[in-house]
Amino acid sequence: MALTLYVDTARWRAHHKHVQEQFPGLVPVCKGNGYGFGHERLSEEATRLGADLLAVGTTYEAARIKDFFSGDLLVLTPYRRGEEPVPLPDRVVRSVSSIDGVYGLVGARVVIEVMSSMKRHGISEQDLPQLHQAIENVRLEGFAIHLPLDRTDGSDAVEEVIGWMDRLRAARLPLHTMFVSHLKADDLARLQQQFPQTRFRARIGTRLWLGDHDATEYRGAVLDVTRVAKGDRFGYRQQKAASDGFLVVVAGGTSHGVGLEAPKALHGVMPRAKGVARAGLATVNRNLSPFVWGGKQRWFAEPPHMQVSILFVPSDAPEPKVGDELVAHLRHTTTQFDRLVDR
Repeated sequence: MALTLYVDTARWRAHHKHVQEQFPGLVPVCKGNGYGFGHERLSEEATRLGADLLAVGTTYEAARIKDFFSGDLLVLTPYRRGEEPVPLPDRVVRSVSSIDGVYGLVGARVVIEVMSSMKRHGISEQDLPQLHQAIENVRLEGFAIHLPLDRTDGSDAVEEVIGWMDRLRAARLPLHTMFVSHLKADDLARLQQQFPQTRFRARIGTRLWLGDHDATEYRGAVLDVTRVAKGDRFGYRQQKAASDGFLVVVAGGTSHGVGLEAPKALHGVMPRAKGVARAGLATVNRNLSPFVWGGKQRWFAEPPHMQVSILFVPSDAPEPKVGDELVAHLRHTTTQFDRLVDR
């Protein structure tokens, strides 16, 4: 009995090909928990796509993924002097976002990140005059710009990239390759048309692996079902059942990422109102689980355990049976499955 990730493999891979066709020179991204699929599986899928370069989050990820992927690896976290050295092969390319970082990577293959409106990290326009000397002792693979997802000021992502292209060109720096992120296919085509001598390579993770929501589905198996009457005590904290129903023990707990939630950016009155309502219910121990039964998302009977969750299903709903599977609406990037089943 397990928390299972079911994958409609043909549909999932068809989506990968569609994205690849939209973004020539695509660089797949495999970081964190491998977008819920794991590093080994995504490395295999990147190889299937014919990718020559796979982007990873950290040097520690690169050290693991190098055994699964035979092409080049691009570490997205910028190099910093004093970081713990991790033995890596020459096919690993390091990102760097400072002049000092470039000087610290003598002989290495590097991609230089420029500061975008994300304002996260990157070299500034004022750094450009110093880059000529700095890049003499590294193998420059190109420049990169990481763009925001939302542009609430109405600005144009393409214009932001063009601005940096013009600055780099004015500084007489090599512009053979520019790595970009969070651009639409039309945006990439516009850039390629305007700068035909530069190869634009889109680094894509979420859109590639998770862009077709109907290609994947999590399900938790029912391990036990116990009928309870209103007022019966149960669980670690011996709470009282609010009404007649069933306590359903289902595979999937905190070790899988069930009940763990990353903060969300809320836009608009309704999403904020729902967030306030959820917070209010949580103060009286009413927390909605990700598991669905009888067409409805069911409430946790108590906080999820390490490997299982206990749900309360009211008596007016169909009684679950041991071995049934409940669909679970889980976030791929925070979920660890027990098994993956291709179908």
